[in-house]
Amino acid sequence: MALTTLDPKTALLVVDLQKGIIGAPFIRPIGDVLEHARALTDAFRRLDLPVVLINVAGGAPGRTEQPRRHDGPFPADFTDFVPELGHQPNDIVVTKRTWGAFASTDLENQLKERDVTQVVIAGVATGTGVESTARQAYESGFNVTLALDAMTDVRPEAHDYSIRNVFPRLGETGTAKEIIDLLPIGGV
Repeated sequence: MALTTLDPKTALLVVDLQKGIIGAPFIRPIGDVLEHARALTDAFRRLDLPVVLINVAGGAPGRTEQPRRHDGPFPADFTDFVPELGHQPNDIVVTKRTWGAFASTDLENQLKERDVTQVVIAGVATGTGVESTARQAYESGFNVTLALDAMTDVRPEAHDYSIRNVFPRLGETGTAKEIIDLLPIGGV
């Protein structure tokens, strides 16, 4: 679905752009992803729209067939947001221990308390953290927009599958620039 509109109360959700993750062998250069994510955070902040920085500090406890990527304690700075995001005191910070940012956190309540009706989602990884957060946002009743040039994955097939088959069923997609141009008050 083509990007059509953004609600007046839209929040930006930036998923897992943290020091312990950005060194992964992503399929798209992480510098480009960070540049587009920063353009979005700057635009949302200028318009005093909520910016939610989400980090991951663990995983769901269930058994899996594939080994977990992070076994044992995380390095001290693992959950620190990358400086490129320019973390501000007014940003909402959510720490998750699952793929999606709504499960087992108070994110939904925080957004609804601010009368948010739509979310724009960026970050990593496309097929896990971003997709799970988008699914949960959609299931919670939010309009969902996905910033395709502000996300990447280590698995090309997962990235492509999410973009082609999952995201169009959850909301609308566009580039960071297209999203910024649709922000209330005519963009920035």
